[in-house]
Amino acid sequence: MANHKSAKKRAIQSEKKRIRNMAVKTRMKNAIKSVRAAEETKAENMADVLNTAKSVIDVAAKKGVIHKNTAARKISRLTKLVNGAQA
Repeated sequence: MANHKSAKKRAIQSEKKRIRNMAVKTRMKNAIKSVRAAEETKAENMADVLNTAKSVIDVAAKKGVIHKNTAARKISRLTKLVNGAQA
């Protein structure tokens, strides 16, 4: 454990950020899984599920949990998947 007051504070802050980042990442992964599941079952609401996933991924990038280029890549791949399934 940290010995200095500032180091103890940083440890607490880091733990809070880690928990928040885990929650955001989990939410993002679940959104991606729901898009892939909707694509597999050829659901009618694929576009709605995709839009929700895009929003969740953008929020993760905005909060700094993932890089903006990573977010763009994930959105691009999901969009390509849904467009291919609808064609």
